[in-house]
Amino acid sequence: MQYQIKGDTLPVAICHLSPGESLISEAGAMGWMSDNIIMDTNMKGGLFGGIGRAFSGESVFLNTFTCQGSDGIIAFPSSVPGKIIARHLAPGETIICQKGAFLAGDPSVELKVHFKKRLGAGLFGGEGFILQRITGPGITFLELDGHIEEYSLAPGQRLIADTGSVAFFDASVHFDIQMVKGFKNILFGGEGLFLTTLTGPGKVYLQSMPVQSLASRILSFMPTSSK
Repeated sequence: MQYQIKGDTLPVAICHLSPGESLISEAGAMGWMSDNIIMDTNMKGGLFGGIGRAFSGESVFLNTFTCQGSDGIIAFPSSVPGKIIARHLAPGETIICQKGAFLAGDPSVELKVHFKKRLGAGLFGGEGFILQRITGPGITFLELDGHIEEYSLAPGQRLIADTGSVAFFDASVHFDIQMVKGFKNILFGGEGLFLTTLTGPGKVYLQSMPVQSLASRILSFMPTSSK
């Protein structure tokens, strides 16, 4: 399979398939395709697999798109302003992503829900409690929000971020939360009570405009009804 990622603010992944090649995607992710691409909707991983995907922000059912007869194309556009990243995963390689990050990928890619084990991170970490676990082998296309910045953390090196800014990270990275220090910082800092800590080794990908922040900004400009 060959692919291109086109577009700036609203990108699209355009995949060129040879006969017999397939891709899976969440329900409703396909933008357009050639007429020799056959779609099959299924609950990959059975009932529990579907429920796990629902917890991690994906659809219960997945679509499998298979190319038949001759070469074909299929496109998966982003649903929010941001970036599409293609990540090639080796056998057994795992990344941990924000909810709803998976856009499409090889049928060999395994999708599972990832629960943060520590109670504190679960109660106060927001989206950090339920994440998405994607394991290779295969290519996966991730739909992320805003600009994406990549950091390679050395063993023990720590990065602090707003929870919504964490797009995805290697499974070797330790994810946790910490309380904002200082009474004035908590009341007037605007960062909430808790921040996410990411400790190396491994790569971390942060996003500049989480969709929740974008929605909040848009909502502030919406007219309010008056009686």
